[in-house]
Amino acid sequence: MEPSRQRFSRPVYEGLPWFYCASGVGALVGSYLLPSGTLSLLVGVAGLAALLGGVVILLRRRDYRELRSQYADADALSLTPREKDPE
Repeated sequence: MEPSRQRFSRPVYEGLPWFYCASGVGALVGSYLLPSGTLSLLVGVAGLAALLGGVVILLRRRDYRELRSQYADADALSLTPREKDPE
């Protein structure tokens, strides 16, 4: 028996990429407002990474949902090979 995985609630799960994007933009703005130096560079790089990560997650979710909508049995995409063909 496999232990059940804990999951985020749907509103939290759907909001995470937007939180990453907003945090990234905030960090980029903060980097611009900080005096130039190592800290400004680190905050800027972290902001860019967070913004890029949020956008990548949003695009991957969109592509997965589009792919899933093209199949008659959409749940078949999430099954492992063992679950698809039990012997």
